[in-house]
Amino acid sequence: MAAGFWFNWGGKSSVTASVNADGAVNLIEGSTDIGGSRASIAMQLAETLGIPYEDIRPQVVGTASIGYNDATGGSRTTFGAGWAVYEVGNKLLAEMRQRAADYWDAPVEAVAVDNGIFTQNGDKLTFRELAGKLDVPVTVSASVHPQGYGPGFGLHIVDVEVDVETGKVTILRYTAVQDVGTAIHPSYVEGQLQGGAAQGVGWALNEEYVYDEQGRLLNTSLLDYRMPTTLDLPMIDTVLVEVPNPGHPYGVRGVGEVPIVPPAAALANAIYHATGARMHELPMSPARVVARLAEVER
Repeated sequence: MAAGFWFNWGGKSSVTASVNADGAVNLIEGSTDIGGSRASIAMQLAETLGIPYEDIRPQVVGTASIGYNDATGGSRTTFGAGWAVYEVGNKLLAEMRQRAADYWDAPVEAVAVDNGIFTQNGDKLTFRELAGKLDVPVTVSASVHPQGYGPGFGLHIVDVEVDVETGKVTILRYTAVQDVGTAIHPSYVEGQLQGGAAQGVGWALNEEYVYDEQGRLLNTSLLDYRMPTTLDLPMIDTVLVEVPNPGHPYGVRGVGEVPIVPPAAALANAIYHATGARMHELPMSPARVVARLAEVER
C-alpha cells in the first residue's frame, strides 16, 4: 500500500445563468467536461436554487462566449466552477425575489424564498410559476477566484503476482481509498479514482519513452507506447471517504488528480513484498524486474 497527497487548486471561473419561461435555467460555463463536471456543476446550481437538477441545462462554450476560466483540471473544476454557480444561484434568487415583490406589489424584504418556493403574506409561487410571469428575462453572471481549496489524500492497496521467470507483474486486486470532500456525483467521483489509478498503473509498470543513442524517440506512436488496457487491470475498487471541505459552500474537494500519486509506490511495495526486490526506477517493466531479481539473488 501507499498514501499520496495533492495540493489541489482554486483558479478563476466564470459562469452565466438565465431563466426560461418554463422554469428551466440555462447554465453557460467555460470549463470543458473532462469527467462529468457539467453534471456536478449543474447539481450545485440546482441545490442553490432549490429546483430539480433536470431543470438545469448546462452548456460548455468557447472563450469568446464566457468570462475567463483557468485551465480545466481534476484538481479545480468542480470546486471552482461550483463556487461560481453558487454565487450565480444566489444572485439569481435575489433577482427573482425582486421580481416576485414587483408581481405582488410588496417590498422585497417581505418576500422569502425557501427550496425554490417564493412566499409573501400567504401568497406562494414556485420557481417555475414565477419564471412564467417574468416580463423581462433574468440573466446573471459571476466570476470567482476562490482560495478555500482543500488538499486531497488517497491510500491505495494492491495485490500482485510476479512471474520471476519473465518479470511480468499481474495485478490481482486494486483498491483506492480517498478523502473526496463531498461526493457531488458519487459515480463520477468513483470513475475519477479508477481513471487516476489506471493511469498510475501505466506509469508504474509499462509507459516509457525509448530513445536511441542520438536521442531520437523510437516509440513514436501508441502502438509502441504500452498503456494498460482492460486486459491488464482488475476491477478497481473504490472507497469514498467524505470529509467536507470547509472552504467550499458544498464541501467540494478536487479529486481527479490525487489518485495518480500513490500507484507507483503501492506497486513497488507490492513487488518488494512478493519478491524481496526493491525497485528504484519507473516503469517497473518485466525486463527491469528480472534484472533486479538477479541482483538480489547475487
